[in-house]
Amino acid sequence: MAGKKYVDSLKLIDKTKFYEPIEALKLSIETAKAKFDETIEINVKLGIDSRKADQQVRGVVVLPHGTGKVQRVLVLAKGLNADAAQAAGADIVGAEEIVAKIQGGWFEFDVVVTTPDMMGLVGRLGKVLGPKGLMPSPKSGTVTTDVTRAIADIKAGKVEYRVDKTNVVHCPIGKKSFGEEKLNDNLRVLMDAIIKAKPQSAKGTYLKSIAVSATMGPGIKVSYK
Repeated sequence: MAGKKYVDSLKLIDKTKFYEPIEALKLSIETAKAKFDETIEINVKLGIDSRKADQQVRGVVVLPHGTGKVQRVLVLAKGLNADAAQAAGADIVGAEEIVAKIQGGWFEFDVVVTTPDMMGLVGRLGKVLGPKGLMPSPKSGTVTTDVTRAIADIKAGKVEYRVDKTNVVHCPIGKKSFGEEKLNDNLRVLMDAIIKAKPQSAKGTYLKSIAVSATMGPGIKVSYK
């Protein structure tokens, strides 16, 4: 059964209306009634078939105002690359000993970055990192020879977006405390990236529906052109 705060939030929204982005974001802030600084998320339903290899929508983008979340960056590297990672502000740097810790159930990190020469070692973690969405990959910029740049982008607010099995992209665009203007800046940058990532083989309407919501709040339909 829905809680009182959620029911009160629903009263602020016209479920039949498609709101302009800035208006929808303002409403998402008003409906974020929890005591913590709720995350504002966007959900984009795409007119694709994610079962087809040529219709995957996935990429990375640096949000101008970040996500509001402090990302703990783990770098798996050796030698000069490990030194560069330390200098760039990585939270944890290591190799075999870190892999063993992860295999033992340790997950006190949010993003994993590694270098191509380490993939033989990192490959052992596919079964544990994959299901959690933590496996590094070249497409997300987390398998790279430039660990300094990768760490800087992550700390600046880089997010990965990817379509799920229901053809929906879920992605955070900031915190309630950002205010609607900063959230709108982030939303526009993310939406531009999603639009540019449209597969050539996708037919018909690409953007089926868009909604924003706070962590504990209801979805708000967005009109986006």
